[in-house]
Amino acid sequence: MKLIIQIPCYNEAETLEIALNDLPKHIDGIDEIEYLIINDGSIDKTVEVAVNWGVHHVVSFSRNKGLAKGFMAGIEACLSYGADIIVNTDADNQYCGDDIETLIRPILDGKADIVVGERPIDDTEHFSWLKKKLQHFGSWVVRKASKTKIPDAPSGFRAYSREAAMHINVINEYTYTLETIVQAGRNKMAITSVPIRTNPELRKSRLFSSMGSYIKKSMLTILRALLMYRPLMCLSIIGFVPFTIGFVIGFRFLILYLQHNSEGHIQSLILACTLMIIGFVTFIIGIMADVLSANRKIMEDVQYHVRKLTYDNSDTKVWQEAATVKVAEEVEELKPEMDDWEHDA
Repeated sequence: MKLIIQIPCYNEAETLEIALNDLPKHIDGIDEIEYLIINDGSIDKTVEVAVNWGVHHVVSFSRNKGLAKGFMAGIEACLSYGADIIVNTDADNQYCGDDIETLIRPILDGKADIVVGERPIDDTEHFSWLKKKLQHFGSWVVRKASKTKIPDAPSGFRAYSREAAMHINVINEYTYTLETIVQAGRNKMAITSVPIRTNPELRKSRLFSSMGSYIKKSMLTILRALLMYRPLMCLSIIGFVPFTIGFVIGFRFLILYLQHNSEGHIQSLILACTLMIIGFVTFIIGIMADVLSANRKIMEDVQYHVRKLTYDNSDTKVWQEAATVKVAEEVEELKPEMDDWEHDA
């Protein structure tokens, strides 16, 4: 049983070593543990710190592509390196490394394919009162959208079985946390959560610039996921509103017409017809989107089988392997110069 712990990084030279030192070196039930970082276009010494520490794999982007892209690149790399379980954690050491054993235990016991770490949000000191409430509200929305029981949807501390990782497909460029839960619920994957601990804050979050930005991006992510995975339900609700308003206005006009008192109310009839047509057209679009969603499911199945054929072949390597070797060679070449610099200093 092979576990790979992946860490998305963007200019994390100051905190990465602390996070790496906190990771477990042995877990009962796991034969091999490897470490992988995703260098998301860092311009500091993140890669150098990782290679000097001894990480096994480095996935490098030439420019910053965002958390979601980095997460997916890490998943693809972990699959190619033969991971049976993949754990995703943060480079700022937000999560307690000792809890990784707790996180993967439901997968080892065959009780789940995806496990999300539930943070003690109400007891986290560096979370403001507003952020705590928004975290709870956002998780409630995701639970309703995905029909799951995950209490901490934005948590990035997660474990995936190999089978679950092969089904993951993230579209948005903001974050993977919300969309993957909606996707798991829609595909009826075995997903659960376990309580975890958090460490003191080492730096401010870089995922959003302000609370307003966080709310806007999170709501758009959830809405987009709903439109992709539950389009008929979502568009039916949207179309129901104008159709109902139009129906009420039209019913009012009909009563006035039967009472021979409809003169001067033609505008109401026009408005009622317009609103009902909008509602009906929205419902028809929902039906068409539902058909497209079925095609998407077929494409996801194709993607799964392509991944299985590709990554279950032990001789198969992806582009990340070359990136790892190149980075390691560059660090080795720079070491003499670094030693001379330290000696002169």
